[in-house]
Amino acid sequence: MKAAKLTEIIGADFYTGVPDSQLKALCDYLMDTYGISSRHHIIAANEGNCAALAAGYHLATGKVPVVYLQNSGEGNIINPLASLLNEKVYGLPVIFIVGWRGEPGRHDEPQHIYQGEVTLKLLEDMNLKTFVIGKETSEDELTAVMSEYRGILSSGRSVAFVVRRGAISFDREITYRNNNTVVREEVIRHVVKAAGEDPIISTTGKASRELFEIRTGNGQGHQCDFLTVGSMGHSSSIALGVALHKPQARVWCIDGDGAVLMHMGAMAVMGAVKPENVIHIVINNGAHESVGGMPTVMAQIDLIGIAKACGYPNAVSVSRLEELDSALEACKKRKELSFLEVKCAVGAREDLGRPTTTALENKENFMRYLESL
Repeated sequence: MKAAKLTEIIGADFYTGVPDSQLKALCDYLMDTYGISSRHHIIAANEGNCAALAAGYHLATGKVPVVYLQNSGEGNIINPLASLLNEKVYGLPVIFIVGWRGEPGRHDEPQHIYQGEVTLKLLEDMNLKTFVIGKETSEDELTAVMSEYRGILSSGRSVAFVVRRGAISFDREITYRNNNTVVREEVIRHVVKAAGEDPIISTTGKASRELFEIRTGNGQGHQCDFLTVGSMGHSSSIALGVALHKPQARVWCIDGDGAVLMHMGAMAVMGAVKPENVIHIVINNGAHESVGGMPTVMAQIDLIGIAKACGYPNAVSVSRLEELDSALEACKKRKELSFLEVKCAVGAREDLGRPTTTALENKENFMRYLESL
């Protein structure tokens, strides 16, 4: 189904969400039509943020908004669904469009398998009437469902569409880019060299995939690295937990701008605790690249100012590899919490692979390595 036809049948004029690869056609259509930050479309920090934005829209207009998300973000909407939107509280109706990663019977990455199994159950447990959109779903069928949904929405309840892979299309190819020249994979290569045998916790998405391939290309093992294949926004907290209980080790965190934005409160905790053995690196391309490159607001944000306000004693930003090497050496020499933003381009290798070890193998190898420190 064409993204334009989907939005026409739904009939809403406000969309907010966190991009998803299975909803890329819808995201591209919304970006092409409205941009990132307008009265009609906002890419938000996290899915709970989206639900609250949607609530505000309904309060101001009386109309029904749409929140789109990957199913991995269902956990972030449970609280506002139960304590804000629910008809037993404020009765604020929202249409959720959920990309179904890890759908049973389809191969997917390990972080999506269990989430995919419980996707429909979670929505149903939250009292959301749910309809699955596949490639075979006709416009007439969706129109009939939407007609039923309008009655449900009018009673203050929310509803959901769950979208299978390839079910939505958009004819235009949207390319996302910025003016930065440094490539993320090269940044990670320099970090690996600087870190030596120190443990590294890397964020979900292409950063972890690139770290894995760099180790393989170097002929190194993977025991030093914890690849956070899911749990977007939580890598720095994992790093903090490791650092506090392995004070003799210097711990590196390779983070992304979208991940930091999703749970920015983690920076406040990190800055308050001030572990002397953490180097927090945020590779900022201003994009949700791993799900299609749709922009975040982080290209417009003073991330260094935020880090300093959160209590990081050292925070610098670089945009060239020469600056990066100098900053990495400075981080290694000081015995203080350090924050390093690296501004980089949008893009990755076409042939970028995925880790060949399982998540459980990664955990076990990493824990054994930490025991040896």
